[in-house]
This record gives sequence, structure tokens and C-alpha cells, in this order.
Amino acid sequence: MINKPSVEYFLLSPMFIVFAVAILGVLAEAFLPRRVRYGAQVALTLSGFAAAFAAVILVAKSVPAAGQATVLGAIAVDRPALFLQGTVLLVAVLGTIFIAERRHVITKAKVFAGLDSFTPQASATPDSDTELEAERAGVAQTELFPLLTLSVGGMMVFAASNDLLTMFVALEVLSLPLYLMCGLARHRRLLSQEAALKYFLLGAFSSAFFLYGVALLYGATGTLTLHLIRDSLAAQNDRSMALVGVALLAVGLLFKVGAVPFHSWIPDVYQGAPTPITGFMAAATKVAAFGALLRVVYVALPPLHADWRPVLWGISILTMVVGTITAVNQTDVKRMLAYSSVAHVGFILTGVIADNSAGLSSTMFYLVAYSFSTVGAFAIVGLIRNADGVEDASLANWAGLGQRSPIVGVMLSMFLLAFAGIPLTSGFISKFSVFKAAAEGGAVPLVIIGVVSSAVAAYFYVRVIVLMFFTEGTDDTPHVVAPGVLSKAAIAVCALVTVVLGILPQPVLDLADRAAILLQH
Repeated sequence: MINKPSVEYFLLSPMFIVFAVAILGVLAEAFLPRRVRYGAQVALTLSGFAAAFAAVILVAKSVPAAGQATVLGAIAVDRPALFLQGTVLLVAVLGTIFIAERRHVITKAKVFAGLDSFTPQASATPDSDTELEAERAGVAQTELFPLLTLSVGGMMVFAASNDLLTMFVALEVLSLPLYLMCGLARHRRLLSQEAALKYFLLGAFSSAFFLYGVALLYGATGTLTLHLIRDSLAAQNDRSMALVGVALLAVGLLFKVGAVPFHSWIPDVYQGAPTPITGFMAAATKVAAFGALLRVVYVALPPLHADWRPVLWGISILTMVVGTITAVNQTDVKRMLAYSSVAHVGFILTGVIADNSAGLSSTMFYLVAYSFSTVGAFAIVGLIRNADGVEDASLANWAGLGQRSPIVGVMLSMFLLAFAGIPLTSGFISKFSVFKAAAEGGAVPLVIIGVVSSAVAAYFYVRVIVLMFFTEGTDDTPHVVAPGVLSKAAIAVCALVTVVLGILPQPVLDLADRAAILLQH
């Protein structure tokens, strides 16, 4: 007999709102005239994310202290899930603003109109007459907004999944729109399409590993629900099949967060994707993926603590070291930030490895702080153009950029210093928190490696700052395109959060502490 599912609509309202907005966005693409689609899609997307964030707050106030499982236990509505969902929605609001940036950039070669970072006709051959005609007509890829909304909905479900099948479905829902959006860059179209194809192929492989791991865990435990997996593993003597399943499951999760050795897609995709998509993906995807990883590790795998922890030790060390050393040699700013994000995954993993309440709360705080700095940094990188209006991320050309555009240089420097973990920035508090939690969890050698890696990483961040402010500009020094009012406000918010979380982090730390209680085992 099949039990009739009980759907708690109020508890699930944040996710329902986001998916409803995605459906309305698809209908708007189908039925609204082209001239009004842009405004309708931007207003619909921003209002939908704002309504979903308000729903997260309302649910957080009314949900039982111990949390609640909904839809036959498939979704967990508890404080960690709501904390991470709120973070994803805030990042999504900022990402929507940067994606919606619409301006006319008049250059020596051409006039760029419409959504500035995106090709006007994705189905056209790059630089073909069809694409150029669409560009002159000001055609805009407004399909981006429902794709973005669908991806955000998948991320919200991913972080709250309480069983592995729901987690897999959410993984696909969040990933498929990203594969499409990565191939829509206006500049360097072939590189963008190559990035999308690489991301799709490698993502498909990782999803297959994840699904096979789910099958093996189901065979070993007879259930897909996380806490029932824990109970079954605790009662078993032979866990060999379960260990293989966990290893395959970890491939899918570690691919999504970008940990070594599953990071090979990150530099190519971050460089080739439209810069606003890169910023959104670098922040929001990590929040969702780490949410799922924390839930699997803290809820389902406590009986295998002695097995998974040494493996994560090695992955964390490799991720910090490889990400840091490789970033030193990069000559493209987007690739440098890509490898920097790999190193940050290693730092965040130290909080996961701590395996205590402090590790969980510091990991969630790190995700909040890193998200705002990352979105802000990529937003500024997207404003820097060469004489033809093409995004210029070549580090060699950035000499004197800070002298030519001091405000942009100072803003970007602030984000870079936060990545380096300099005091009075959110990055310092983030790293201090996860390292402290890891030391309390007995991972002192890991903390030492993290501190050394962080010190080395400061070199390539400072190198960019020195190049911008203390090196004379040349004829190749790019210019900065003035963003719209909303984009200026969003960049200012990112900068403000970066500074405030470095000076007054306690309210967010307390919020993360309260959210962390319910995933302890």
C-alpha cells in the first residue's frame, strides 16, 4: 500500500514560490511581446526571489525547534536548510541584477545593446550575419531569467534534501540551466560554447557516479532517507558495499563544490562563461553543494566517521595546495579567481572535517561571506573592457587600471584582500572560524597547511593590486564601463557586507551557531 504524501505547503513555500516564478517566466517568454519581455522578466525574477526570501524568514519563525521533514521525509525544513536557502536567494538577487545589466556600449567597432554580457542569438553561428543582425536589433536573451530561477529552485531543494533520490533530482535541476547559461557569452563565443560543453560532459559523468553511489547505498541499507541510512549503517558489521557507495556519492558532491581532483572543469568554465554567470555560479552553487555535503556527512555518515574523515583530510590538503600553487601562475584574472575558488573549497572543507558544531556553523558563515565577495569581484571584472568593448581579463593589460579608475580599483582590491584573509575583512573572520573549529576537532596539521596556503595565496591577490595602482598604464590598459544604478547598488552591498562581516561579524556568527545545532549527531 502506498502512503499518500502529505505536502506542507507553508513549510515548502520558499521553493514553491521560486518554481512558480520560473514557470511564469517560461509563459512570459511564450506569450509576451519581445519589447516588454525584458522588464517583465527582471521584475518577475527579482520580486519572486524577494518573496521567497520573506517566506524563508516566516518559515524560520514558525518551524519547530527540531525542524520538520516534509513530503514523506524527502525534504528537511530545519534551520541549516533555511539558512543556506536564504543565502542562495540573496546571491540570486545580486546575480539577477548583474545578469540584467543593460546598456549601450559604443566602441570603435560596433554598438553593443541588450543584455550586455550575453549573445543576442544563442542558436546563431558566432560572428555570423544572423548574430550581427540580432545584435544591431538589440535582441536580448531574456530566457536567461527563467533558467536562472529554475537553477535557484534546484539549489534550494539540493541543500534541504533529506533523501538521496530527491538530492539527485535537485542536482540535475540546478545543473542543467547552468550548462545552457555558460554557453551564452557575447564575447569569445567559441570559448563560451567550449566551456558549456566541458561543463555538461563532466557534469554528466559526475551525476552518473552520484546515481550509482545512491544505488549501492540503497542496496547496502535498504533506504534512501539520510537518518535511516545512519541507523542501518550503525547496525551493520560488513559495510564494504556502503563504503563504495559513499565514495561514488562523494564524487558527485565534490565535483559540484570543485574540490581536487574533481576541479578540472572550473578554470575553463569560469573563464568561458559570461562573467555574471561565473559570479553567480561560483557563489550560489558552492552554497547549495556544501549544504548537501554537510547534510550527508553529519546526518547519514556518523557510523563511517573513521572512514570518510581521513579521505576528506587528503582532499582538503590537495585542494588548498593545488588551488593556491596553480593560481600563482595564471595570467588571466578569471582563471586566477577560478583557482582561488578551488583553494577556498579546501579552506571550507576544514570546517566540514572538524565534525563538530563549531565546524558546521563556521562553514555556513564562510559560505555567506565568500558568496558576497565573489559575486562583487566578478561583477567588477565584467566591467573592464578593451577598446573594442570586449571584456579584458588579461592581467598583463591591467597595469595602471587603479590609477585610471580609482573607485573600481579600490572595490576590487577590497574583495581580493578579503579572499586573502586580511584582518577587518570577512575573509579573515571566515578563515579564523574554520581553522579554529578544525583545531578543536583535532585537525591541527590541516590548520597549519591551511594557514601556509593562505599566506602563499596572498601573493597573487596583492600582485593584482600592485599592478593596478603602482604600475604605469599603457595604451593597452582597459577602460571601465559604467554600470547601471542597480548594479552600482549591488556592488556597494557586496563591498559593505565584506567590510561589516570583518568588523561586526557576531550577529551572523550567532545566526549560524543557532542554525548549526540541528545537524549535530
